[in-house]
Amino acid sequence: MAESIEGLKRTCRCGELSEQDIDRTVTVMGWVQKSRNKGGLVFTDMRDRSGILQVIFEEDICGEEVFAKAGTLHSEYCIAVTGRVRSRGKDVNKELATGAIEIEAKAFRILSESAPLPFPIESETKTREELRLKYRYLDLRRAPLQRNIMLRSRLAMSVRNFLTEEGFLEIETPTFIKSTPEGARDYLVPSRVHPGEFYALPQSPQLLKQLLMCSGFDRYFQLARCYRDEDLRADRQPEFTQIDMELSFVNVEDVLEVNERLLKRIFKEVIDVDVELPIRRMTWQTAMDKYGSDKPDLRFGLEIQDVSEEVKDTEFSVFRDAVAAGGAVRGIRVPGQGHMPRKKIDALVDVAKYYGGKGLAYLCVGCGEDGGHKCSFGKFMTKEQLDSLAAAMGAEQGDLLVFAADKLSVVRNVLGNVRLALGKQLELIRKDDWKFVWITEFPLLEWSEEENRFMAMHHPFTAPMDEDWQYIDSDPGRVRAKAYDIVLNGTELGGGSVRIHQADIQEKMLEVLGFTPERAQEQFGFLLEAFKYGVPPHAGLAYGMDRVAMWMAGAESIRDVMAFPKLKDASDAMMGAPAEVDPQQLKDLSILVDPEALKQEGPAETEN
Repeated sequence: MAESIEGLKRTCRCGELSEQDIDRTVTVMGWVQKSRNKGGLVFTDMRDRSGILQVIFEEDICGEEVFAKAGTLHSEYCIAVTGRVRSRGKDVNKELATGAIEIEAKAFRILSESAPLPFPIESETKTREELRLKYRYLDLRRAPLQRNIMLRSRLAMSVRNFLTEEGFLEIETPTFIKSTPEGARDYLVPSRVHPGEFYALPQSPQLLKQLLMCSGFDRYFQLARCYRDEDLRADRQPEFTQIDMELSFVNVEDVLEVNERLLKRIFKEVIDVDVELPIRRMTWQTAMDKYGSDKPDLRFGLEIQDVSEEVKDTEFSVFRDAVAAGGAVRGIRVPGQGHMPRKKIDALVDVAKYYGGKGLAYLCVGCGEDGGHKCSFGKFMTKEQLDSLAAAMGAEQGDLLVFAADKLSVVRNVLGNVRLALGKQLELIRKDDWKFVWITEFPLLEWSEEENRFMAMHHPFTAPMDEDWQYIDSDPGRVRAKAYDIVLNGTELGGGSVRIHQADIQEKMLEVLGFTPERAQEQFGFLLEAFKYGVPPHAGLAYGMDRVAMWMAGAESIRDVMAFPKLKDASDAMMGAPAEVDPQQLKDLSILVDPEALKQEGPAETEN
């Protein structure tokens, strides 16, 4: 039977005790990890968020009644124990921070009992994630997840302290805003008092923080809750937190400088990692050409090389035709891997096909039976041409060369992912390495085949490079943006830009994106109106706080650093959300649900 906590006061947490506390009488409270009855002794491992502590019940010390009750303890009973800290002598458990001591129990209370568990509460678990998320309150009792959530809390505090010291003001922005559908889908909230009209949950506080700069607050930040109705991956959730900031009277260098110091501070304070400053800079063009990605993993080499000129006149039609069609032929040199088994090369070919390529050509330098080259396209090229191709890539005897030929966008995507596959396969990636890089000078616009128009690569409020704005009508794809992303080990942690602050440029940008003046006014009239009243130059940046915490914690997914994440289909297994609601609630909101339409649509597809 559960007992009251009345008259008891916890003196410390389980993991806070050490040999310095020997002979001290303490009261600790927590959960039973496990309990073992050894006849005259009951050993109980007691756990709270700080760690595990052994409690020993001896009948001669605690008395017959207390000892008999201790024998009834089971896993996850919530208990309070009062007793003396004593040494465990030679029986030290080196796996525990408290392994040199134990509590000699004199009294205890069962604060609440536990039903049989759906899965064991263990640090290392094989329980499937769906079940653990259904009982997330139990899953969160596991030490790794508790460490992750506490790390996230330290991260939030470190960010707040640094930005406050730097003159930023923490200002909350609303979560009921106007829908501005340009990018991911909005989550919509119906209004009861305005029938047929909807709020949107913010995908980011972008426009609101720009308006705060218009208001003269100069430096703003917020740990902002954001919502995006998009397909999920390991590093995405429908609701997430941004470390969001905006600054007035600054340029790109000002934003990067303060954020480099922020990164150095939080990584040192939270996980004791020294971030080397200044952080490397790389243009978007260089990143795409060398690594096939605008979020390159720089923990290993294997850079992509352009060999279009070397192969454009050969008899190998795959290469020749790709160049003639305006595409490219590019390759990766893999030192010393010329004798890679065919099975592993075929696996790389599968990677290439998965990411949109037609295949992968390869050349093993000097690995043939007669000392010549072993090559998938050797019969279409002379030995001299193969030698020239190998030399162009700086290849040596025993190297493996792999090639992709197609449209440039396809070649980049294929070789970027083949490069990552090689890095993992050859174990070139050090998990204790921290390679930060700023990616700068993104294109302002990108062409959408699906929409048949230019779209903003970041968002419609990103400022163009001054020297490129002259091409906005004649060659829009040539215009670069004052945009920047911060990348760590192949993951984009955050991104931002200098914003457009001139009304005429903002109106032109919306025109290029296909907005009529009427639609621009309908969607963004409040911003355009604000731009009439002395807007300061301003810029900003936002980090995905969950991604930062994930890297700090060494977790595989952002779900492991969020207290109550969603499943891959954006549902909440614990609460059973989303769910049907009472018909009266729908009536109050002037909403009619069509069951037949729901049956026809079916569930949305999701990514792993």
